[in-house]
Amino acid sequence: MIKVREHEVQEITFLDILFRSLLDINLKSSFPHNIHGIRIHKEGELVKSISIGFGVLQEFKIKSKLIGNKKPVFIIAEVGINHNGSYQIAKKLVDVAKQAGADCVKFQTHITEKEMIKTNITPGKISKKTLWSIIKNCELTEKDEFKISRYCKDKKIIFLSTPFSIEAVDRLEKIRMPAYKIGSGELTNIPFLKYIAKIRKPVILSTGMSEMNEIKSAVSLFKNHKVPLALLQTTSVYPSDYGDINLGVIAQYSKIFNVPVGISDHSIGIYTALGAVAKGASIVEKHITLDKKMPGPDQRLSLEPIELKELVKGCRAIKLALGNSKKILKKELPVLRFARESVVAKTKIRKYEIFSEKNLTTKRPNTGQIPAKNFYKILGKKAKKDIPESKQLSYSDIT
Repeated sequence: MIKVREHEVQEITFLDILFRSLLDINLKSSFPHNIHGIRIHKEGELVKSISIGFGVLQEFKIKSKLIGNKKPVFIIAEVGINHNGSYQIAKKLVDVAKQAGADCVKFQTHITEKEMIKTNITPGKISKKTLWSIIKNCELTEKDEFKISRYCKDKKIIFLSTPFSIEAVDRLEKIRMPAYKIGSGELTNIPFLKYIAKIRKPVILSTGMSEMNEIKSAVSLFKNHKVPLALLQTTSVYPSDYGDINLGVIAQYSKIFNVPVGISDHSIGIYTALGAVAKGASIVEKHITLDKKMPGPDQRLSLEPIELKELVKGCRAIKLALGNSKKILKKELPVLRFARESVVAKTKIRKYEIFSEKNLTTKRPNTGQIPAKNFYKILGKKAKKDIPESKQLSYSDIT
């Protein structure tokens, strides 16, 4: 906590108090973004001080998996509707996710009549079929969803499903789903968000086709209900162009919202998902399929089994590579011994001869007493004895 000096409430606004006080303590240039609380200390009408709490990035758990910036990337294999309404295909996709090493396999829970009115609208360039017909043909029954959730439990992979109606939430509650993944389209559906928030389970929220003020509103709603929350940078174009992915938003979300951040990636391939991990993503979500040539609006942008394996492998590798400590590693010492150089006699050097660049040089290996980095410290000193050419210089050779 940092306390700032007192001001009269009647004279200036709260924002003036905060801003001027921060200037007084020289925080203007280095003010951290992840404030988790501001406390005003008053005596009557006098503000005595303001305490500002700077928080550590939040973490939370889904089943046994910890999600946070310092934890392994939580990888969601998104089946979505790529099962085309088939329970058997859905099971095969669970197997694909498990074999690839994903942490979670995610479906979509559609009860078409409850989530939309009957309409002839088509999903843009994604498909020429009506949205109603696409969703209706890809519904799984409540019984099928229950069996898939049990199958995931047997396979030891987390089952999640994105609901698109309150009735779908109720169905998933019967399954005892451990967390909720909310799609971008529902980000501004405030009654729907409130209904989920009251359940108090962790939420992963996609943020496609939204503005920052809309995201802030949704985040405030979940935080007010004390719901563990993660945000996914999302571009709701299928497939997305690389230039529209905006990986830099990951860092912005982390600073502004102080929650774990990831990506729900709809671009072709695994490049941007891997880039997201390098940018600090704690969660990666990608669609998966048995075959890109299968019918369905999401199949061609989805990962086939071998691609999913590469994604998981890449995410794990990049996460391990994100350290920020620069020092000589113990593992580097054997290489340092042969790859660096020592100070060596360039020519035969006679007793009392002055060391110079004419009679000294540096050569591998680094097994001599005097490393190359100390070369210029030796120049100008005298030889204590005769030194043969190519001998590594020792301190006993110097007067």
